[in-house]
Amino acid sequence: MDGICRDRVAIVTGAGRGLGRAYALALAADGAKVVVNDLGVGTHGDTTGEMPADAVVAEIRAMGGAAVASHDDVADWDGAGRIVKTALDAFGRLDAVVNNAGFVRDRMFVSCTPEEWDAVIRVHLRGHFCISRHAVDHWRAEAKAGRPADARIINTSSGAGLQGSVGQSAYSAAKAGIATLTLVQAAELARYGITANGLAPNARTRMTETAFAEAMKPKEGEFDIFAPENTAPLVVWLCSERSAGVTGQVFELIGGKVRVCLGWNDGPEADKGARWEAAEIGETIIELLARRPPAKPVYGAG
Repeated sequence: MDGICRDRVAIVTGAGRGLGRAYALALAADGAKVVVNDLGVGTHGDTTGEMPADAVVAEIRAMGGAAVASHDDVADWDGAGRIVKTALDAFGRLDAVVNNAGFVRDRMFVSCTPEEWDAVIRVHLRGHFCISRHAVDHWRAEAKAGRPADARIINTSSGAGLQGSVGQSAYSAAKAGIATLTLVQAAELARYGITANGLAPNARTRMTETAFAEAMKPKEGEFDIFAPENTAPLVVWLCSERSAGVTGQVFELIGGKVRVCLGWNDGPEADKGARWEAAEIGETIIELLARRPPAKPVYGAG
């Protein structure tokens, strides 16, 4: 199949449903060969016995594309290695990893248990680490062998990670970590021909429908702002050779609107030139806060 990703090989995690499925189908339609990874768990990470990755692979093959399924756990070190090996064994190469897999355990901070915290941090933050590390090991070896990569890591952050979300402390912390991980990967991996960028999609998925079902419901006769397919074109472009000059960015998508996120930066400052007294520095901080641009509110705060 022709397109800007023709013959590129991409792994998409959590690709059995929602955003991941939309990414896998769009990549295949644009010529990519796709490893469709999905563990088949529920929205809370519970075992369901389902294998949605197989259904997506069947869809891709029915439209003339190339795809294989993977049912490994992205946050298991050896499992993540098997996902990368699946791409290499099936297609002989790997060009992009789209880290999308995850689930939520919505809890107010005062109710969140250590087990819930660890489960969310594991699938999102450790999951991003494990599979990307295995992919980078392959690309680094290729570069050292005189075959420099033109490789892509696409991470999934969230508005919750960029500004916080009430009732999602673990999820917000994991997604904030992913945004910062993206910056470090971009800085460290450029020498090997690897770019790293992040997404903060706003889409209707099993996770968002739990909390925002009514707000995200499509309106008859209107553009479906929250359709997962809206995010897919950016993922396809980021996986392609055409995005080679773009790295270390996080993009937020809402319907037809794409936004480049600015992240933390230096704000107003004051320099006394000597050590502050406690009462004195407090007065100065109040003045600095009055001069800073207003922050975006935390989701759900009010």
